[in-house]
Amino acid sequence: MKIYTLRTKLMAIALVAVVLLSGCASTTLIDSYPSGADLYLNGEAVGQTPYEMTDTKILYSCTTVRLEKDDYKSFYTTICRNEEADVGAIIGGVFFYWPFLWALKYKPTHFYRLRADESDDEPSNSDFDQLIEDENE
Repeated sequence: MKIYTLRTKLMAIALVAVVLLSGCASTTLIDSYPSGADLYLNGEAVGQTPYEMTDTKILYSCTTVRLEKDDYKSFYTTICRNEEADVGAIIGGVFFYWPFLWALKYKPTHFYRLRADESDDEPSNSDFDQLIEDENE
């Protein structure tokens, strides 16, 4: 019968902890066209696109996203951690309940196309509607 030393036991526990906890993090790439848009997550500036977001939030946690770029309309959306299943966390959840809290993760990428900001000089749809009404009178 082999006797395991304390050091061997601690190494095994550390290895198991690293494997189980690594499944908690989820990463997604946030990108835009055109790239270089200012990125705000939950209202805080974090950088410019493309940007790699990593977090350890639990199931169904959401992050608000705002993209801003000169001459383009601001873009608002929400990314929720419910987009793909994380097999490692599901397997870990079979042995320990708490990994199920991270059983879902983000899609690998989120790509957003920014729309050009319309100039005040250009007529809007309501201006065209008014012209049509005037012509019909």
